[in-house]
Amino acid sequence: MHINRSSTHHVWDRTIAPVAEIASGTELTVDTVEASGGQLTPDSTAADVAGLDFDRVNPVTGPFLVPGARPGDALAVDILEMSVGGWGWTACIPGFGLLAEDFTEPRLRISTIAEGHAELLPGLRIPVVPMVGTIGVAPPENGPHSMVPPRRWGGNMDIRHLGPGARLLLPVGVPGALLSLGDTHAAMGDGEVAGTGVETDGSVRLRVTLLPGAAPVTPVLETDPRTHRSGRALATTGIGPDLMTASRDAVRALVDEVVRRTGLAPADAYLLASVAADLKISELVDAPNWVVSAHLELALLDG
Repeated sequence: MHINRSSTHHVWDRTIAPVAEIASGTELTVDTVEASGGQLTPDSTAADVAGLDFDRVNPVTGPFLVPGARPGDALAVDILEMSVGGWGWTACIPGFGLLAEDFTEPRLRISTIAEGHAELLPGLRIPVVPMVGTIGVAPPENGPHSMVPPRRWGGNMDIRHLGPGARLLLPVGVPGALLSLGDTHAAMGDGEVAGTGVETDGSVRLRVTLLPGAAPVTPVLETDPRTHRSGRALATTGIGPDLMTASRDAVRALVDEVVRRTGLAPADAYLLASVAADLKISELVDAPNWVVSAHLELALLDG
């Protein structure tokens, strides 16, 4: 079964009619739309970012009805294979992102995606590690519900490791489950600190299996080695009693260090962190201060 990217919706709502039925064990290929929903193109500028309509972002393809699925069951979604488009975008969106108060002006970088890399800036090539940013089932609560925040039922979780070889377990919220997915990325850092990865169209081959009575409390992910980074990394830290403040401090320190080492503009260093740096909680036991670290592979700074 192949579902093209014309079958999309922009909200979570249990009343949206399914585009297809998929029996347990079915393999299908789903085409997805980049996260702006066509508002940005390879010719767009930062002015177009400032005008983004958030009611149109993160369109997902679906929903797919799984016969026999009931609340209390789980859907196991195996990501078998992914491909991404030939271009992508990464942006600072005013008012959005971890450091929104630091980067208040819109900024846009269009990447050419080819030969396993996305060229974020001239000469700065990010390895393509494709992932699905938004995947979930319809919530049982009456809708509509925004696509932007994730929920117990999945949605815009932006888990970097949800790519080829991964398995996702989702709790079923309504009869038939009503699975949808979209928001594919060619690359993204853990935390997606600027609010965007390398946003691109994609094609996802997956298998959906119904597991009766096995609903997890929240989504559960089994990862694959292909989604993990390797190599020496630069890691900056944020330390303090508040995890959000520590996260911001770690990213600010990474931006400063990248600027110092490379001469990039701070906004571009911030976008690089969003698509290639991994934000980690490194310590949560030594009260009253916790440690958050931001890791960026050193190979990206060698050029």
